[in-house]
Amino acid sequence: MSGQPMPCSPAEIGSLFLFEKLSDEQLGQLCAAGRVERFEPGPVYAEGEPATCFYVMCEGTVVLSRRVGGDDVEVSRTSQRGVYAGSMQAFLGDRVRQVYNNSLRVTEPSRFFVLPAEMFSAFMQEWFPMAVHLLEGLFFGSKNAQRAIGQRERLLALGSLSAGLTHELNNPAAAAVRATATLRERVGKMRHKLALIAQGSYSPEVIANLIDIQERTAERVAKAPALSPLEASDREDVLSDWLDDHDIPDGWRIAPTFVQAGLDADWLDQVAAAVDEEILPSAIGWLNYTVETELLMDEINDSTNRISHLVDAAKQYSQLDRAPYQVADVHELLDSTLLMLSGKIGRRIKVVKEYDRTVPRVPAYPAELNQVWTNLIDNAVHAMNSTGGEGTLTVRTALDHDRLLVEFRDTGPGVPREIRDRIFDPFFTTKPVGEGTGLGLDISWRIVVNKHHGSLQVESEPGDTRFQVLLPLTAAEPEASLEETE
Repeated sequence: MSGQPMPCSPAEIGSLFLFEKLSDEQLGQLCAAGRVERFEPGPVYAEGEPATCFYVMCEGTVVLSRRVGGDDVEVSRTSQRGVYAGSMQAFLGDRVRQVYNNSLRVTEPSRFFVLPAEMFSAFMQEWFPMAVHLLEGLFFGSKNAQRAIGQRERLLALGSLSAGLTHELNNPAAAAVRATATLRERVGKMRHKLALIAQGSYSPEVIANLIDIQERTAERVAKAPALSPLEASDREDVLSDWLDDHDIPDGWRIAPTFVQAGLDADWLDQVAAAVDEEILPSAIGWLNYTVETELLMDEINDSTNRISHLVDAAKQYSQLDRAPYQVADVHELLDSTLLMLSGKIGRRIKVVKEYDRTVPRVPAYPAELNQVWTNLIDNAVHAMNSTGGEGTLTVRTALDHDRLLVEFRDTGPGVPREIRDRIFDPFFTTKPVGEGTGLGLDISWRIVVNKHHGSLQVESEPGDTRFQVLLPLTAAEPEASLEETE
């Protein structure tokens, strides 16, 4: 927006604190290169536009705002003479993207000294070469440090996830190995028992009955009901008594296996009626091996399914086989992240999912949203660990007008009011030295706000801290990579 041109007075320019140390010659050059403009109430420039000018207020009232999601949030309002805004990084040239980082408007008729960006850069280079070098070093050094520590933050998160995933995979893998070894032993004993039966003087009809009973027993194992500990104990006592009454050795050892398989005394009565009394112990032993092999195969199947589920969750979390930008189901992303972090969350923290399954899928960068969930969950767990390691983590989704809400609520000590405005700043952390880089929330902010045009906010009091992510339901143009937005 252009203002009304007005005469430029070197004396007035020199009265502004930014230029008070300049010589009369330099003030004259400024007036010759720039101009004074008067703006009526309204916008002066908008965030994201090419940064063409450097503005210094001579009189009036200015308001600076930043775009957060679809809203403009006021960050500063002042009537102080000499405040400045606009192309403040012009001296860095094309090494950075030269756009306005905020929006500027005036609330009353206001006058500005306006200096074209290229002239501002030229004067800086000519008059303050040492300061320019120092500012360049500070700017790029900070960016490089932020990027390097950001990469370290990601590596630390990856290491934590890898350790958790390895731990989660080890349990079912070890169970499958143990079950396989036991299964090999049981199958060997079953072959031996079958050989003993085959060597006896048993008619083909008896052998056929045994095989039929074996098949029907295997079918019952697959349909075995889930029993409470008290129900299982009562059934074990009944079966132990039945086995003892029929002179079956080691009945106390066989009974729990039969109960787990869903067999009862009525079923054993059917077995006893189908075979001769002298071979009943061998038949019961053979059926015991049958039941054990079926249960072991179920255990192996459950273990391998668990491993497959974990691998699928890891792929979902990392999005290795997915497009970077897609329409995603946030519940799948949340579930995969919670599974990846289950080892870190531990058993003393209860996880509650309050999902609204009716919310629509959203256009997003899923892998980067998973990084946001990781950071927010990690902070919640750390907060609860600082007060004894117990608590409740509640993950909630809901529709909030035209945006999707994802909320992480923890029962930790809360975020003190005096630091609440700083927690999203780069390098700010409340964790002990060596446990945090101070970039987790900064990275999360840039992913949610800059890349997804959403918002990230916090509400906190002791025992109830809520980090809320709001994502738009409609697609926006894919943004540049996260590094380019730093």
